[in-house]
Amino acid sequence: MNTQLHTTSQVAEVSSGGLSTTTSQDVSPRTNNVPQVEVASIGSSAMLSELSISQWTGRKKDKKASQDVTSDNNAESGVANVTKKLLGSCAELAVIHKLTGSIRNVHYGMTMPWSDTGLRLLPTAQYFKYHQAMTDLENKWRSCVNDFLQSYQWEISQAQAKLGDLFDASEYPSTDTLTTKFAFNLNYIPLPDAGDFRVDVGKDAVDEVKSSYSDYYNRQLTKAMDDVWTRLHDALTRMSERLAISSDGKKEIFRDSLVSNVVDMVELLDVCNVTGNVQMTTMRDKLSDAMYGVTAEILREDEHTRAETKRTVDQVIASLPSVDV
Repeated sequence: MNTQLHTTSQVAEVSSGGLSTTTSQDVSPRTNNVPQVEVASIGSSAMLSELSISQWTGRKKDKKASQDVTSDNNAESGVANVTKKLLGSCAELAVIHKLTGSIRNVHYGMTMPWSDTGLRLLPTAQYFKYHQAMTDLENKWRSCVNDFLQSYQWEISQAQAKLGDLFDASEYPSTDTLTTKFAFNLNYIPLPDAGDFRVDVGKDAVDEVKSSYSDYYNRQLTKAMDDVWTRLHDALTRMSERLAISSDGKKEIFRDSLVSNVVDMVELLDVCNVTGNVQMTTMRDKLSDAMYGVTAEILREDEHTRAETKRTVDQVIASLPSVDV
């Protein structure tokens, strides 16, 4: 019977930027003294969200028309391109394109940036609200796609009259092929509690990998939190500007969304505070008190409330951390 000796010894615990980093050394014969590096994360308070939406644009470059344009204008070849709408102004397709943009805006608005690959940080406290919103939007999007696919053949029959000599039947995919060009995927990925690196490179190299991961993790957290601060700065700056009263008593006109946008930011400061930032908590409480019972109508009619709200907003703006805004 073979018996394998497996011993794990704790080497070090280092605190970096508020994050605890733990390194374990695995000295089992099978792993050839390969170290294991673990870096603590905010996995219990956030996850990663990945949204992917693909759609048919209904546009195509017309090479012949492009050449005709440059030739007719005595221009050099390649300086002008003619891109045509294969279905002209198709209302059903336009609805899909507009809705896709709205869905991405909701996705960005309820999450924070994380990686360049498109992954977004989703606070656990935001999950149910986010998931319900995205599910409703996905159902609506799929319904719109179905409406378009049902009208597709009829739209092709109308396209020849719209495009004239630019019409080319070979440029239109079959309905079956077109169906594959529409896809909606939403994935949730757990944010690991630790970075686990098993590399046979020696302790010095592992320490470097550990430091690199810790630096990356802190950079991504900083980017995510800075995004919240930037959104808050933008919303408060707009409110401050709209609530200003000129020396001759003239008031700026504003929409009701001016107030709702700031109220939404109060909630965002709560659910997106995945690091437990005390400054963010303090600002959330201050804004929550300032906006309690305040409506757009009150701000338009009550000059005292308007002035007090602007004063508080300006105080919060002045105390915001320094970010690229």
